[in-house]
Amino acid sequence: MKPTHFNLSALAQASCRAMRAPTTAITSTLIAAAFISAPALAALTGGIKGTVIAEQTEQSMAGVTVTARSSVMPKARTVVTGADGSFDLPQLKPGTYELTFTNKDGASQTMTVQVLLEQTSKVDVELSLTGDKTEVITITGSRLYRQGNSSLTNSLGEKAIEGVPIGQDYRDLLKLVPGVELSENSVLGPSAGGSGVDNSYGFDGVNVSLPMFGNLASEPSTHDVAYVTMDRGGAKAVDFNRSGGFAINTVSKSGTDEFTGSVEYKVQPKSLVASPVGQESYETDKSWITANLGGPLIEDTLYFYTSYYRPEEKRSNKDTAYGDVKNYKSERDEFFGKLTWAPRDDLLFNISQRISDKTEEGASIGEYETDSVSVGGETDQDIFTLDGSWLIDSNTTLSFQYSTFDLQSSSRPDTELNFQPSLSGTLDVDNLDQMGYFNVPELRGPSDNYTPEQIAAYNAGAAALIEQFGYTENGMKMGGGGVGAYLQYDDQDFYRDSFELELDHEFSWGDTYHTLHFGGQWSEGKEVLTRFSNGWGRINYVGGLDLSQQAGNDTPVIYRALVQQMSLVGSGDLAPAITSETKTLNFEINDTIEYGDWTYNIGVLVSRDTYYGQGLRPKSGTISGYELAPGHKYKMYETDWSDMIQPRLGVKWNYADEDDVFANFAIYNPETSSLARAASWDRNNRSAIDVEFDADGNVIYAEPRASSSGKLFQEGMKPRRINEITLGTTKYVGEDLVLRAHVRHRKGLHFWEDMPNNARLTNYDGIDAPGVPADIAAQGLYIENLQDIRNEIGGSSYVIAEVDGGETKYWEASLEAEYMGDNTYVNASYVWSHYYGNFDQDNTTANNDANTFVGSSWYGDGIGRYPWDYRYGTLSGDKPHKLKVYGYYTTPWEANIGAYFVFQSGRPWEKWDGNLYGSSSSHTSRYAEPAGSRRSASHWQLDLNYSQDFTVYGDYALQFRADIFNLFDRQTGYNNDPYFVNSTFGEPRDYYSPRRVQLSLKFAF
Repeated sequence: MKPTHFNLSALAQASCRAMRAPTTAITSTLIAAAFISAPALAALTGGIKGTVIAEQTEQSMAGVTVTARSSVMPKARTVVTGADGSFDLPQLKPGTYELTFTNKDGASQTMTVQVLLEQTSKVDVELSLTGDKTEVITITGSRLYRQGNSSLTNSLGEKAIEGVPIGQDYRDLLKLVPGVELSENSVLGPSAGGSGVDNSYGFDGVNVSLPMFGNLASEPSTHDVAYVTMDRGGAKAVDFNRSGGFAINTVSKSGTDEFTGSVEYKVQPKSLVASPVGQESYETDKSWITANLGGPLIEDTLYFYTSYYRPEEKRSNKDTAYGDVKNYKSERDEFFGKLTWAPRDDLLFNISQRISDKTEEGASIGEYETDSVSVGGETDQDIFTLDGSWLIDSNTTLSFQYSTFDLQSSSRPDTELNFQPSLSGTLDVDNLDQMGYFNVPELRGPSDNYTPEQIAAYNAGAAALIEQFGYTENGMKMGGGGVGAYLQYDDQDFYRDSFELELDHEFSWGDTYHTLHFGGQWSEGKEVLTRFSNGWGRINYVGGLDLSQQAGNDTPVIYRALVQQMSLVGSGDLAPAITSETKTLNFEINDTIEYGDWTYNIGVLVSRDTYYGQGLRPKSGTISGYELAPGHKYKMYETDWSDMIQPRLGVKWNYADEDDVFANFAIYNPETSSLARAASWDRNNRSAIDVEFDADGNVIYAEPRASSSGKLFQEGMKPRRINEITLGTTKYVGEDLVLRAHVRHRKGLHFWEDMPNNARLTNYDGIDAPGVPADIAAQGLYIENLQDIRNEIGGSSYVIAEVDGGETKYWEASLEAEYMGDNTYVNASYVWSHYYGNFDQDNTTANNDANTFVGSSWYGDGIGRYPWDYRYGTLSGDKPHKLKVYGYYTTPWEANIGAYFVFQSGRPWEKWDGNLYGSSSSHTSRYAEPAGSRRSASHWQLDLNYSQDFTVYGDYALQFRADIFNLFDRQTGYNNDPYFVNSTFGEPRDYYSPRRVQLSLKFAF
């Protein structure tokens, strides 16, 4: 209901009441728990707005009671229309609602409305003034008309998600985002007008992207997803959207007022998968078991929902040169529980816990390795969320969310040696395959670096080792293989705690209607990294070709081991686990102003990011302001509030009923950065130790091996920023079809990277390349006194600097159509785009589909990698043409037919060749022609599914389903080899997945 005027006193009083705990004990407990610590992304609700007018006079009807009921809401919500006939039902769980309109005479009418995630469904109705109690009303609005947080938002419900062939993992949902490429990446996100690390992924509102890396976390699934919303741009200052790409959020299924449940078994046997390119056949069997149960615990008050999910993969590994090897196996158990509680009709709470445990064994066995060197893995993922809303009065709502995200991952040797190396111990040279991972040597030929006597002595020892540990080929023992056990344990754990609080207030002021939003969010992300050796780690035969690195010691080194310092007894101070943290504060205020046919949006999001490294302690009187303190947490860098002001401005004109034209301007400061670890001083600890042994296995000497050093920050850097302008129009054709067209431009600025301090002074004499632009060279060093600081506390000659002239540009023109009939849904989109510039975050390493550092990559690492070294051009995420069509049709014989079609341009690439810059040792990321000069082949594919329901008895039903992905087996190649020195230059290194069929049987009640 719209109030008649704006009352600051009333808003202040409502805010004060919001801070008081409700009277019930359980509610108090939930609210208190919410304020202890930390949500991440957006609200998990939707809403209904509308206007009631008289059927006969078409005048607004005040005092009409509007009641919303749904099986997903424990209690009904009721409001009364205002003087202008308007009503507002916020904070509704997504689902199907029955609206009952009752006038003052007691006559009532009903209708059904669908509420989607983060969307407000608009319902304008004509109500009869007579006393007749009829169930027939006229809907004056479209069933597709929804008001979201953005002009470029799409929302789908459970029926659409299940009706389209998408797959089992959260990552499969990304294929539904209009205008976003279909990506085969397993780690890096798809490009959407920005870097793949700048997308936002919400799972029940919890941010499940990896802290500091920005990629989607390990394997969240989709079996519990009931609703999904996809936001590509034009954002308001609502829900703390800082995404430089797209933002996607989901809400899980909930219990209802009826007991329901299901059990499903799905299988993808290897016999129903086409042979991948370059392989004789596909060898992995996959299966999935899903079960769920939900219903009421306390009628009309407390609902529950719980589920179990178990995916399995099994593969018969091929024999290696050493013989039989164990098979690969992956198993995962995931449990989910959720409570939905409405102690009063103005209070609603959700609390949920998701626990996932995954184990792997039999991975990473090379063609010339023994079975014993295989590696396994363990991944534990926990997601907790608590959210709630309080309708303080008819105009004011307070909502909160607290969440925790824990992802603990480790790789573990399948063969554990169960002993700890010590500098006072020895290497058992007669049983090297029980000491660690031993690289079996090969015989050496003549060399200018060694005498014939040295080569002969080396080969004599190598021949004995080959005879003992080599593999057999054509009746002869061969060297060059690997025996023993996998060399180390890797533990990489991620944590995120987050809390947000939001207050929304609506009021009229003169001829305008305002929706005010206030929000605050605190978030902390953390990574803890440890590495331990398995036995002596990696062992190499040196054979006396090297002498001890110890000063004054000329003893020949026969064996050398690389051991993680955390495992080594007697090596001095142990290297601590590297703990890296990022803390983020966001505050937002937004006002949506309605004035006649015009709607204006005015908002701003302000942020501050703080990075915490490890290894230094503040100290006055020093040049750097620090002293060395291994293991000590220190504030590495903090952005200024004034540098992260992100305005959100928009205007929309409804020129005819629901049809509109709109314009938006927004600035985003993406939060993903790996600098808390990449620049951390404890990376100076040199945690890997080279240990030298003589012929009898006695320790000669041990010396730390240097790793990447800590880095200082250039002063006055501006945070990475995306400027966005959007122009568009929306046209509703009846109540079933909506058309939308828009153009959008994004520009990225102020990129940060690690660069040599003297990068601007690089000498290009004798090199056939443009060299440093004069205006950049004139700026000199990034940090003038860096050498003085290094003399005091050490550190790298590289610094974190703002990339000189770094920028990206993105243009997009889009046409979209969405049709929603009684039994049919279709979403079709075509997008032309161009993504170009000189900073490509998605193309900085040899393998870009990985969790690579953001802010400390190979970009800028020396000559050939600077922004002026042929970097300006088409970026790797550019897909000029993208066509997507997907949907489903429900037949009269209780079957569902779904389809997904995509066509997209190929991936840009360019030639890499270090020889152009006089660097023949490393060709990685050294461009020898403008970025994106070449492009891989375009790709299209069609996915289909068919499901048939059979009623067994009463509410008991069986469902058979078949999904076919890539029906025509279009295994298009991409990720072309850019290394000009390789014989495979230009050939695809990856291919789209082959045709595969999944079959499932489901029992539901």
